Amino acid sequence: MSQPAEPDEELMRALYREHAGPLLAYVLRLVAGDRQRAEDVVQETLIRAWKNAGQLNRATGSVRPWLVTVARRIVIDGHRSRQARPQEVDPSPLEVIPAEDEIDKALWLMTLSDALEDLTPAHREVLVETYFKGRTVNEAAATLGIPSGTVRSRVFYALRSMKLALEERGVTA
Repeated sequence: MSQPAEPDEELMRALYREHAGPLLAYVLRLVAGDRQRAEDVVQETLIRAWKNAGQLNRATGSVRPWLVTVARRIVIDGHRSRQARPQEVDPSPLEVIPAEDEIDKALWLMTLSDALEDLTPAHREVLVETYFKGRTVNEAAATLGIPSGTVRSRVFYALRSMKLALEERGVTA
């Protein structure tokens, strides 16, 4: 034989039987047809009704307006919390994006630096001014205090020497 249900349990069963269907239909409209969210809201509404069972027993008339108000406020609170907190992003797509290989870049820079050391100081400084600092021939000439024709000539011979230095290190175009 089963024991008789407690008054709170009977109240909850009666509330569910009488109000869950219409409440779900109402909440479905509020959440744009998202059934799972609507069911969660109805469940939360009925839990709040259970927690406030003492007040509901004293209420005169129907409790449906109270349930509808609570459900509407739960939906509004959910909407506000989603607006306040950024949407969580699944990190799994990031795992398939290949990362740039920094080792190749570091090796290239070491080889380039080593090849620059093989150049004469005059050739090295015109390459640094024009290629690495991005200056024009005239700007490099003014910075180095030499004629622009000399800068052009040194850049030409520096690039030729640099190509040979890189080829000696196994770098090909």
